[in-house]
Amino acid sequence: MTQREAADVVVIGAGAIGASAAHHLAAAGRRVVVLEALHGPAAGSTGRSFASIRGQWADELNIEMSWRSIRAFRDFPERHGVDVGYRPSGYLLLVSPELWDAQLRAVDLQRAHGVPVDVLSFDEARAITPFSAEGLGGTTWGPADGVVDPHLATSAYLDLARRDGAIVRFRHPVRSVDRHEDGSWTVTAGPTTVQCQHVVNAAGGWAGEVAALAGLDVPVVHSRRNVYSSAPGAVARPLPMTVDFTSGVYLRSEGPRLLFGGARPDEDDGYRTDVDWPWMEQLLELGARRFPWLVDVPLDRSGCWAGTYENTPDRHGILGADPSAPTWVNACGFSGHGVMQAPEIGRLVAEQVTTGAIESIDVDALRIERFAAASEHRSVELVF
Repeated sequence: MTQREAADVVVIGAGAIGASAAHHLAAAGRRVVVLEALHGPAAGSTGRSFASIRGQWADELNIEMSWRSIRAFRDFPERHGVDVGYRPSGYLLLVSPELWDAQLRAVDLQRAHGVPVDVLSFDEARAITPFSAEGLGGTTWGPADGVVDPHLATSAYLDLARRDGAIVRFRHPVRSVDRHEDGSWTVTAGPTTVQCQHVVNAAGGWAGEVAALAGLDVPVVHSRRNVYSSAPGAVARPLPMTVDFTSGVYLRSEGPRLLFGGARPDEDDGYRTDVDWPWMEQLLELGARRFPWLVDVPLDRSGCWAGTYENTPDRHGILGADPSAPTWVNACGFSGHGVMQAPEIGRLVAEQVTTGAIESIDVDALRIERFAAASEHRSVELVF
C-alpha cells in the first residue's frame, strides 16, 4: 500500500551532504523528507571516505567552502552540543618542483581567506612525517586541517533536522520522479510517494541515475578508492595526513593504525567496494620512493576497505539549480571532498531553495552549465 506525504523539499541521499542540507532546510522552516536507498546514514561513500579535511586549496571557492566547513565542524560542540570528531591533526603537503611556485601563490590565497598555513623547511616537515626529500620543491603545513568522523557528523546533522521536523526514511530507493507543469514534483521511493516543491539531488555516485528518472542529465559516476591499513601499533607515533604530489600516495594515522591510499589511474567507473589487493602492492612501491620506511610496515587486511568517489568530468562538484528545472537542486559529484565541504554545501542548498539563488558566495564554477561545452571542462593537478 502506497503511503502519500507532502513536503516542501525532498532530499535524496542521507550522506554528509544530504544530511547537512536537510538540517539547514529544516532550520529555515521547510518541511523536509529525506529519502535514502541504503540502510542508514553515511552508508554510501560518506562512511567509506578517508575523512580528511583541509583548507589548502589553490582556488578561492574551494578554500572558502572548505574553511567555512572546517570551522563548522570545529564549532559543532559549542553550537549544537555534539562532538563530530573534528581533530586538527594537520595536513602536510609534499610538493613537486614544477608545482612549487603555484603552491606558494596558493598559500598567499589561503592566508588571505584566514586559513592558517605554514611553509616548512624539509627538516621541519620531516619532524612531522619522515620522508625522502629527493625531487621535492617544498612542503606546506595546515595546522587546522585534519579529520572528522563522517558517521558522527552525518548522524548529528540528521538528528538536528529531525528536531526541526524533518522526516528521514531509510531503505527507500527512489523509483520514479515526475515533474508537474507548476514546477512541483512527485517522488516515489519504496512504499512512499511524496509531493514536494523542490528536490535536492544529494545521491552521491548515484546522482546521475536519480536525475535520469527526472529526465535530467547529471554527469556523475562512481570511482573506487581503496584504503589500506597497517597492523595496530605498526608506527611508533601518530602521523598526520601527508600527501606526496609526485606519486599521489597519501597516508595518516587512525588510532593505532596507519592508513594509506592513492587513486589507481586505470580504475574503471562503477560502484565497487571490494578491495583491490594487486593495487596495494603497486601503491607500496610508489609510496616507498617518498616514504622508504613504508615497505617495512606490517599490514593487516582486516583493517582495509574500499569506497568510492563520486566523480564529475572535471573532478569538481555540481551545486545549484538545474537550468531546465529550477526547483531541482543538485548537490553532488564532489569527487572526494564532499565530506569536508558538507557543512557549507548544505547551507548553500538551503539558500538556493529559500531565496531562489545562491548569492552569498560565487559558485558559478560549480554550476552544471559548465558541462555544456567540452572546452569548458577544467582539470586539476591533484584530487585526493
